[in-house]
Formats: sequence, structure tokens, C-alpha cells
Amino acid sequence: MLPKVPEGHKCRRLHGHSYSVELVIEGPVDPETGWLVDYADVAEAFAPLQDQLDHRYLNDVEGLSNPTSENIARWIWDRLQGKLPLVEVRIGETCTSACIYRGDAAAGQRGS
Repeated sequence: MLPKVPEGHKCRRLHGHSYSVELVIEGPVDPETGWLVDYADVAEAFAPLQDQLDHRYLNDVEGLSNPTSENIARWIWDRLQGKLPLVEVRIGETCTSACIYRGDAAAGQRGS
């Protein structure tokens, strides 16, 4: 539920989504492996976050009392910074709605 939207808004009520998460990384390709990073390492870095989010009441997850897609993307970004050469977190809320977060420009990271 989104407690900060106006009374009567459908998203204020308890509801659910089947979110998708895309993590976009960038950097130089290793000439030996042909990879920027092993996708198994990406999956390993994201796994603890997925465990905190998957099949959970997101309002109870620390830092997500107002779990908009934008806040979820920022929450993931903040926890993966320094672990991956991350440049973008994309959250798909439905098959036609998504947001992209590219960091907090005010904090000196890439602008969103």
C-alpha cells in the first residue's frame, strides 16, 4: 500500500504487483574473458535483496514504508552501489509501467 497518496486512491489500499528488476552495468570488457562481469556475480549480489523483497509485505521492509516503484529502485541501487558497476535499476511494475533509477544527482552520482 502507498500511504502517501490521497485518501480514496486505489494504490493506497493493500495491493500487489509482479515486479521485474533489471540491473544495468557498464564498464570495460575484460579482453581475456570477454565479459564485463560474470552474470552469476550479479545474481549473487542481488540474491539477498530479492530474499528481502520476494513475497513480502513491502511496507514492512526497512526503508520501504512507502514502496513506490521509484523508491524500490532507489532502495536496490543504494544496496548494490560498490558491489557492481551499476548504472541503472529498472523496475517493471506491470507489463506497461516501469521506472528507471540512475542514482541521485544531488549526491554526486549519475543523474536520474
